[in-house]
Amino acid sequence: MTLEIGSELTCSMGVTDMSASIAWYERVMGCTLLYRVDEIGWCELATPMAGVNIGLSQLETVMQGGGATNVFEVADIEAAKAHLDAEGVRRDGDIQHVPGLVRLIAFYDPDGNAFMFSQSEMTS
Repeated sequence: MTLEIGSELTCSMGVTDMSASIAWYERVMGCTLLYRVDEIGWCELATPMAGVNIGLSQLETVMQGGGATNVFEVADIEAAKAHLDAEGVRRDGDIQHVPGLVRLIAFYDPDGNAFMFSQSEMTS
């Protein structure tokens, strides 16, 4: 039997304030709310990347550390940094540069979930 993986990915994260988190993901990440089910403390947002959604789960506390870091490609890392700064988003340092490979900037949502923006320097 061969495993068939589909063409969609949902990155699930815990949040402490569903409404505030939805607003943050819409404003900072350019997401669009797909649906929200308050009875189970869950919602999903579409990201600007086709087939990639963010699922938010309402929790009393969000555990810090460990887990996956979701990395989203951007065309202009300097513009992405300026956007994060304008929104007052907590970053983990400045843009990191791996010459000939990639430029990265790490940041966090209001509950401390880790993200990165990346700009590739590789040519095909």
